[in-house]
Amino acid sequence: MSELIHHTAAELATALADGSASSVEITQAHLDRIAAVDTDVHAFLHVNAEVSLAAAAASDKRRAAGAALNALDGIPVAIKDVLVTTDMPSTAGSKILEGWVSPYDATPVTKLREAGLVPLGKTNMDEFAMGSSTEHSAYGPTRNPWDLDRIPGGSGGGSAAAVAAFEAPLALGSDTGGSIRQPAHVTGTVGIKPTYGGVSRYGAIALASSLDQIGPVTRNVLDAAMLHDIIAGHDRHDSTSLKHEWPSMAEAVRNANVKGLRIGVVSQLDGEGFQPGVLARFHEAIALLEANGAEIVELSLPSLEHAVAAYYLILPAEASSNLAKFDSVRFGLRVTPEGGGTVEQVMSATREAGFGAEVKRRIILGTYALSAGYYDAYYGSAQKVRTLVQRDFAAGFEKVDVIASPTAPTTAWKLGEQLDDPLEMWRGDLATIPANLAGIPGISLPAGLADEDGLPVGIQFLAPAREDARLYNVGGALEQLLVDKWGHTLLSQAPALKVGAR
Repeated sequence: MSELIHHTAAELATALADGSASSVEITQAHLDRIAAVDTDVHAFLHVNAEVSLAAAAASDKRRAAGAALNALDGIPVAIKDVLVTTDMPSTAGSKILEGWVSPYDATPVTKLREAGLVPLGKTNMDEFAMGSSTEHSAYGPTRNPWDLDRIPGGSGGGSAAAVAAFEAPLALGSDTGGSIRQPAHVTGTVGIKPTYGGVSRYGAIALASSLDQIGPVTRNVLDAAMLHDIIAGHDRHDSTSLKHEWPSMAEAVRNANVKGLRIGVVSQLDGEGFQPGVLARFHEAIALLEANGAEIVELSLPSLEHAVAAYYLILPAEASSNLAKFDSVRFGLRVTPEGGGTVEQVMSATREAGFGAEVKRRIILGTYALSAGYYDAYYGSAQKVRTLVQRDFAAGFEKVDVIASPTAPTTAWKLGEQLDDPLEMWRGDLATIPANLAGIPGISLPAGLADEDGLPVGIQFLAPAREDARLYNVGGALEQLLVDKWGHTLLSQAPALKVGAR
């Protein structure tokens, strides 16, 4: 297997720039890796080698002419199947969209193509991004490269697993309540949820429009920053897109320094309900930052105790509305009852066959929450809690520059372990959900391995809206401190290197 797959995107960019590797060679190395291991991992739903190699050859031609479009021109990237593409199916992990090909590209995909990156394929996900384990995909679960009997997180487990298994150096994910950051936590990768509106959602198959955000999944913080710089920016096609001049995230990493940085540790996300090994790595990372000049401040954000309950009313309500378009009439699957039927009967049969159990559960919950007589009691009350969460964060950021917590309460659980207890799975998002309710950016990066099971643990940092660069500053600094401490990167120790040997 080519050593090219073990290089970071930044290292591959250097190799392309100095001519020591070509995009075709790099792309072929990753396609070979996918062919070798993805039967075990199942990170991808669709790979189009012909399209990928053609894009790579075009990149090499541009570089030969001295006309590279971007530092990452020619670097392969995996795309979560929630983002529509013109040259590959876009299913959102659902049977109701099986085989559907979009007539247009999502804006983040367009930006990747315009910067010369090479799409490798579409990654597996929980159906319509509903889940925390990628077990709710209609096409079968993805497996964690650290332990193939465990989940890779969700809903974007496919993107995280592809990066962790060295099948792709870069990936895009979507984060509605932690679907980028929680998979990063359990796979030892880096995941970023940008400020809401900082990256266009145009062409992202919607789950909850006020919560969804597209962001990078990578193996280190610099790679995430370089990818973020490409996909960020205003898009006239997205009414929620921010008109904001974003600073270079990559420069924030390269100039990372935590001296004098005020870091808040939230009491509500530190203690009961968290695995001991998760807390141990978190506090070690905080101590390391403090030893290098950061100021640690204890914070209390009382509304976070109610964030999960509010989220699981707001999200299903918005999902109930967004998924109404899958009606058997306009596009996607159509199931006609034996002997024919009315439009309503065809719609019912189609949704029964096309939607999985988790999607049906959330649609029913959301429709109920929006129904006459219950709107104020449930959805209205949840929105009030959301306002309280936003106010708590605003007050917290008056005292600190960034807020830190463990990314999730536990390490990766065994496949099937929580499928019969959706409430337990939902509670696992308690540290990531608040950022989506508040619209603020968050990052998860590896903090080490838990003592109990030797599995990856992530640390999360949150920043005020539009201050994404702060996350890259603290993330880049901590990453370097940890690598200096360990003498290696976390993923260099991963069993992912042995995936495919069985």
